[in-house]
Amino acid sequence: MTARTTARAESAGLHIENLVVRFGGVTAVNHLTMHAPIGSVTGLIGPNGAGKTTTFNACSGANSPSEGKITFDGHDLSGAPASARAKFGIGRTFQRIELYDSLTVAENVALGREARLAGVSPITQLIPRRGERAAIAKATEEAMAQCGITEVAKARAGRLSTGQRRLVELARALAGDFRLLLLDEPSSGLDATESDAFTTLLKSVVAELGIGILIVEHDMTVISGLCDYAYVLDFGQLLFEGLPNDVLTSDLVRKAYLGTEDLGIHAPDDEIVEANA
Repeated sequence: MTARTTARAESAGLHIENLVVRFGGVTAVNHLTMHAPIGSVTGLIGPNGAGKTTTFNACSGANSPSEGKITFDGHDLSGAPASARAKFGIGRTFQRIELYDSLTVAENVALGREARLAGVSPITQLIPRRGERAAIAKATEEAMAQCGITEVAKARAGRLSTGQRRLVELARALAGDFRLLLLDEPSSGLDATESDAFTTLLKSVVAELGIGILIVEHDMTVISGLCDYAYVLDFGQLLFEGLPNDVLTSDLVRKAYLGTEDLGIHAPDDEIVEANA
């Protein structure tokens, strides 16, 4: 173990130790160990079917580990429900944008803080007290301002562009005041300009709020421009880990993705394509 990996393993944040996830006789994740510290951006990449989403689901509580341990700031979350993970400060977005189209932008963003409160008590989400209502309103306003969507606060979410919807989704997560965000393909559906702007926004969020991000992403431009460290999965196993530049120049990673010479790619719709294709 290098000094860098030792420091990551000893830092505050999310720690996955020897994670195994099986579905019947299929092992989707096989003895994975990785760390996502607070205050930095950690990438999780790999070809389709590598086990990335399964790992995310285990971290967020959508499925349970068959073996291994998941801890966050010293709390063992291995068998804890999703609500407990929200209580301890872990939030998540999904590759497929999940907004309530009939609600306004502000109402969607407010759900982030309400869900965090529900991690403590479901009754709080149903019947928030006066102080809690004020906290929800404040968190909503701050998150919308952070993401630059205050001007569309009263618009119905269903009438927004994909880029705007991604910002609403991020604002909702930020309103939850989580210490670690799990972002699943946040650049999916964005054009190059929108993706660059979103990457810049995520950098500012980490710098200003001091939170951590664990991101699954196919767009290698996002990985190289955003991440402090990255892990590469292939067939459920850890193939490679290191700094983004090391990942992008690794022969092992190139072979896993393409079986050819070039990586550096933007991959819409879960497809991997060569940069020069």
